Amino acid sequence: MGRKKKEKEEKVLETPTLSQIEAELEKENHKHTFGRVMRSTIYTLLIVAAAAMLVAVTFLPVLQISGTSMTETLWNGDIVVALNGSDYNTGEVVAFYYNNNILVKRVIAVSGDWVDIDKDGNVYVNNELLEEPYVTEKSLGICDITLPYQVPEGRIFVLGDHRETSVDSRSSTIGSISEEFLVGKILFRVWPLTDMGMIR
Repeated sequence: MGRKKKEKEEKVLETPTLSQIEAELEKENHKHTFGRVMRSTIYTLLIVAAAAMLVAVTFLPVLQISGTSMTETLWNGDIVVALNGSDYNTGEVVAFYYNNNILVKRVIAVSGDWVDIDKDGNVYVNNELLEEPYVTEKSLGICDITLPYQVPEGRIFVLGDHRETSVDSRSSTIGSISEEFLVGKILFRVWPLTDMGMIR
């Protein structure tokens, strides 16, 4: 009789109290809520990262300069940001596709303009001498096109700032650039940090 009573008392002691049940429920609810918040946060971060990548690839491509055709404006190894657009004006630095590569040059003339370059490397657009503060040494460079040259419809005429070595629209190999091959305008240098700033 005493043994049965003792077992009954032990069973009564093992039954959880209302506060213990509530505490256990609260713990389970917290686990469920925490898991839901974590999943929601991860999904949000993935969406933001995907959107950032889409913007970067579509509207703000990041490019690394390779070569010396744009010195002293841009140097080998510089990292720049381009802006995808449709309007390109004389004097702007642009990136474009050429033979599965991306080249960077400066817009000299647009559709319908007449370009002429003399033996000293002076550039004339529509019979007016182009002022080029970005060029340190003028040169006729690699030029095998017939001058004066009229830029065809839907194309732009580009030159590198380092005129002596740049292969650009003066060469029939590259010629004038179709607007469909343009990546965008080079707006900003992000590396090296010491030269960070707008590209002019």
